[in-house]
Amino acid sequence: MAPLLHHRLQIATKAPFCCHDITADIQRLIDGHSMQQGLVVAVGQHTTTALVINENEQRLLTDIEQFFLALVPPQRAWLHNDLELRQDIPADEPRNAHAHLIALMLGCQLSLPVLDGKLGLGRYQSVLLVELDGPRQRQVLLQLRLEN
Repeated sequence: MAPLLHHRLQIATKAPFCCHDITADIQRLIDGHSMQQGLVVAVGQHTTTALVINENEQRLLTDIEQFFLALVPPQRAWLHNDLELRQDIPADEPRNAHAHLIALMLGCQLSLPVLDGKLGLGRYQSVLLVELDGPRQRQVLLQLRLEN
């Protein structure tokens, strides 16, 4: 059976909606274990973040933000945001239904192949953590399955 390794990536997000390129962080982990062939599974540890593969180009990232916030507007009267009707919530509970809904559409898990020591991504592809309810401290759990 191939060995499994685990690592938690820590990311401090800086805005309510933003994309953080974690490709280099994952590649450093692969390099640090001299991984040549295998699989990296990445799982976001929060219900208001997402993990995606896309191009890390600022104008596109702005388009993505505008698209999703127009599709799922934060100011809409979402039931989840009706804090007075919810029980046992913390005093600092945010009104973030829109973030949960966008995260459902984008997903929180990726399987990434490793070929010849490199992530199996296309030329313009990056692994992005999408913050939907920041700024916050976030975690991504990485599991490496080595096939060396």
